[in-house]
Amino acid sequence: MVPITALWLPILLSAVIVFVASSIIHMVLPIHKSDYRKLPEEDRVLDAIRAAGVTPGRIYHFPYTTHKEMKSPEAVERFKRGPVGLLTVIPSGPPAMGKYLGQWFLYCLVIGVFVAYLTGLSTWRFSVWRARRPSSDTLPHRSKTRSGGASRGA
Repeated sequence: MVPITALWLPILLSAVIVFVASSIIHMVLPIHKSDYRKLPEEDRVLDAIRAAGVTPGRIYHFPYTTHKEMKSPEAVERFKRGPVGLLTVIPSGPPAMGKYLGQWFLYCLVIGVFVAYLTGLSTWRFSVWRARRPSSDTLPHRSKTRSGGASRGA
């Protein structure tokens, strides 16, 4: 088995390459541009959310129902009437991009370590399998004819 400590450079390089490539792809390609839109009358909506006492760190489902209430006619009507959605509330203030990017790079490192471990383990098992496999010199020789005996027509 290849020790993980011997693979620190490929692990680090793969994490850096994935981090840089994903950053470039995210900034250059317009993949998620249509996913985000501004709320109509955003100021009124934000004032209503503040007035409702919504706290950060929670996910709110609306309209909220329990599993027992989900089949009730009132709940079905609220779902039909809409809107239906999830609201994730994060702490107020500017986004902490440094923290998020650091967590993404750490995640890339963890995945790199895991992949290196599995690769080292699988290559070790493959080399053990090859070492135990009989070579062609030790196998009994087979006849090259179909019947396994003497050639036809002799």
